Amino acid sequence: MKIGIVNDLPMATETLRRVVTSDDRHKVVWAAENGRIAINKCAEKVPDLILMDLIMPVMNGVESTRRIMKLSPCPILIVTASVTGNSAMVFEAMGAGALDVVATPIHDRENSTGGQELLQKIERIGRIIGIKDKPVPKTPVKPVKVDTKPHEGNCLVIIGCSTGGPQALLQVLREFPRDFSGSIVVVQHMDQQFTGGLAEWLNSQLELTVRIMKEGDRPAPATVLIPSTNHHVVMHPNKSLGYSEEPKLNFYHPSVDVFFNSVARYWRERCIAAILTGMGRDGAQGMLALHQQGHMTIAQDRQSSVVFGMPKAAIELGAAREILPLDAIGSRIRRMLTLERE
Repeated sequence: MKIGIVNDLPMATETLRRVVTSDDRHKVVWAAENGRIAINKCAEKVPDLILMDLIMPVMNGVESTRRIMKLSPCPILIVTASVTGNSAMVFEAMGAGALDVVATPIHDRENSTGGQELLQKIERIGRIIGIKDKPVPKTPVKPVKVDTKPHEGNCLVIIGCSTGGPQALLQVLREFPRDFSGSIVVVQHMDQQFTGGLAEWLNSQLELTVRIMKEGDRPAPATVLIPSTNHHVVMHPNKSLGYSEEPKLNFYHPSVDVFFNSVARYWRERCIAAILTGMGRDGAQGMLALHQQGHMTIAQDRQSSVVFGMPKAAIELGAAREILPLDAIGSRIRRMLTLERE
């Protein structure tokens, strides 16, 4: 991959360069000491991936991410020395289009920490990029016989997202009141060391209770559960939630498809599934399984998506019953639950 590095510290830039070039499949094509220079360099030569620092002079990583995604869009991985101390900025950058976040590697002659993790992130993003650009098969989607009979019982709201997800989640979940009758589970592509910060960030801005999902948890009204794992989240036959290493070949972590498919298999009450902004195709097959069982399925539209990959895949597969702009999704879900209670 052709990689650009944005960092104001020469030592950090050199460490990133050494880690990246330790894999001969990668090449550093340019480096910039602040966000404004990065915008100019990206306009001249768009790389396959940018490693973006957060705290920099002149222009920080959030604003430069926002401008690059508007002017010269390309995949961006946030690489920062302090994730916990800058959690709000991390999720703002991800809302602006950054794919993921990783801690800055520490490297010296006797010790190297975090380099392998960075390379794994680059590898995963590279595979997602490859999938993103594959043409979708043009074979017509077979009509699906959908049971439109309303499901009874408690309503489970499940949301899958990736690139741009944190800000999109915030906008959707803000529509739900403190006494919201639905139970919510969110699957956001994010490394486990950062999901705790995401839960805290959302919890500070919502009327709902947001917490990290534990093995054996069950969906609960007015509660948002967020998986914190590098494994997949699944629903068990008894409707409890848990974590699973399988399928290992699925490189989305946690996978929206894996969770949606398990819900389609075991949840027999009402369910509303939404796929928000994100790169790749994760969630489309799982949403189709839910749609085929008569559950409501919603995909975010192109205009409001930071990256249209995941919603687009669901739409092209015929899995989305409704296609809505981001600012309409939360209110639509809230109205559906209100009508069902009347």
